[in-house]
Amino acid sequence: MVTRLGFLGVIARLFLWAFLLGLAVVVLYPLLWMVLNGFKTNAELFDNPFALPDSWSLENYRKAWNRGVSDYLMASVLVTVTSTIATVFISAWAAYGLTRVNIPLNKVLTAVILGGLMLTPTVALVPLVQMFQGLGLYNSFWALLILYTAFRVPFTTFLIRAYMIDLPREVDEAAQIDGAGRWTAFWRIILPMCKPIITSTVLLHVLFAWNEYLFAMVFTNGSDVQTLPVGLTSLMSKHGTDFPVVFAGMAIAAVPVVLLFFFGQRYIVKGLADGIGK
Repeated sequence: MVTRLGFLGVIARLFLWAFLLGLAVVVLYPLLWMVLNGFKTNAELFDNPFALPDSWSLENYRKAWNRGVSDYLMASVLVTVTSTIATVFISAWAAYGLTRVNIPLNKVLTAVILGGLMLTPTVALVPLVQMFQGLGLYNSFWALLILYTAFRVPFTTFLIRAYMIDLPREVDEAAQIDGAGRWTAFWRIILPMCKPIITSTVLLHVLFAWNEYLFAMVFTNGSDVQTLPVGLTSLMSKHGTDFPVVFAGMAIAAVPVVLLFFFGQRYIVKGLADGIGK
């Protein structure tokens, strides 16, 4: 009986490893295929799209970079970094007020903020376009910064608030005894204690902002403010017959996100588990 159970355990582990290996192939193969096709010529691509390139020249990547990918990349980095800082700071400060400060109508304010989770971008597109045009912010960096921040604050606040709820109140009392104000307690005590969930929310927002397409397409129409998702669409429309260059541009756009997820995945899982688990 023991031998049979041991044999079944080995078979189960083998099936698990086989499943995980197959899942890894399904996820990684399209990325590898995209990178390899960036080294080919059009003739090689159409002759055998699944073969290795005959030469490993970086010419297609250079062309993609010079045809606008560098500008799109810089715009994406600027929007992603600034909106991440704004979103996490505003959300952390809001979560601190909702969980550590006795303010009137606390539950009502919490419901209003979390109610933003139910607002979908497509529903608000028309009034948002009219509002930003009236304010003179349409087709600008500020439009994306405001939109990315506003639409992510409810979700980010929800995660950080869930983590802050169970932080010991004695910490705040000790800070007040030592003469620390609300700002000092938040910045130097509570925020460092929330490092796991802060890290997770930063990574989640970066992934959102880097890949967001709808707002970037509607609210920008100039090459100097277009981000990578919209810029790559423009690259395809302008150089659609030069498919290896398009694949090269897509590979360049994917590298930062792949590296970020590869090195930060354990922080995402740990922070979300700690925050939602609380």
